[in-house]
Amino acid sequence: MRSIKQNLAAQPLPDFRNAGVILRILLGVNLLALAAALVQGQGVDECVQRYMEMAVWVQPLLLANVACLAWLDGALRRLAVWPGRLLVVCLAAVSAVGSVELWAAAGFDAGGAQRLLRAGLLAGSAAAALLWYFAQRSSVLSPALVEARLQALSARIRPHFLFNSLNAVLALIRVDHQRAETALEELAELFRALMRDHREMVPLADEIALCRQYLDLETLRLGERLRVEWELHDIPERLNVPPLMMQPLIENAVYHGIEPGSTPGTIRIRLARQSDELHIELVNPCHADGDHQRGNRMALENIGERLSLYYDLEARLETGEVVLADGAREYRVHIVLPCRGERT
Repeated sequence: MRSIKQNLAAQPLPDFRNAGVILRILLGVNLLALAAALVQGQGVDECVQRYMEMAVWVQPLLLANVACLAWLDGALRRLAVWPGRLLVVCLAAVSAVGSVELWAAAGFDAGGAQRLLRAGLLAGSAAAALLWYFAQRSSVLSPALVEARLQALSARIRPHFLFNSLNAVLALIRVDHQRAETALEELAELFRALMRDHREMVPLADEIALCRQYLDLETLRLGERLRVEWELHDIPERLNVPPLMMQPLIENAVYHGIEPGSTPGTIRIRLARQSDELHIELVNPCHADGDHQRGNRMALENIGERLSLYYDLEARLETGEVVLADGAREYRVHIVLPCRGERT
């Protein structure tokens, strides 16, 4: 299982399959090419002309390197720190030299050995600069990593839930010993999961089981007022996901959507795999009690920041209220995760 620390700090090489990393590489190289054009050109027109000339050579080479790095990503991660960096720099330099040779073979002026040497040095320098940027970005994210873990700790089950659950168990002891014993086991398992190291990702099946245990305990307290509908469609249960990704959202759904109401309410939880993405949707009723709704953003911002730390641009979090045809209101949370990192 990967950890946040492994993903963001301990691994010197970025995830070359990540959309955010790819976008930063494309932008970074083009910015370097634009800077070179600005240095060489005498005026705006000449700068634009030089940039366009470089782009004809740079863009195909850049795209080929990005595709190659994505393909080699698994092998690069198995290497030690400096061999991996050196291999990336050498790949950029060799591909640039090869690109110049291809241009020469096609009849274009390659400029001889000096042009080959310059192309290799420029490409290698650009790769080294980008690797340095990603290493610095990882170190900058480290304080945010600590803060994210603290926020995850603050998103754990509210103290009142513990006391309410214990009271519910005490009430059950006199009438249903077996159910009370089961509830205590679920409560212990739930808090054991909450106290584990939150740097490690967990299988989706474990996250779902944790949510079911939490809802079972809430049912002891709320009884028929709490109704839950699960929809699971082709979910990758071995997929590693951030811990406590769903439980705080379900806790919010209970606290803001069920507790304020005097009539039974339904929480709908839907998980479905669509192509290479996992879609998670939580829906709960809305009530007019604005004070009870306040504080909902804390958990959502927590989850959003943690998704950004884990997946960069590849994860999405969408929230909002929906007004139904009968005038009732629902609050929906929609999470989209990439289906990578599935355990075998």
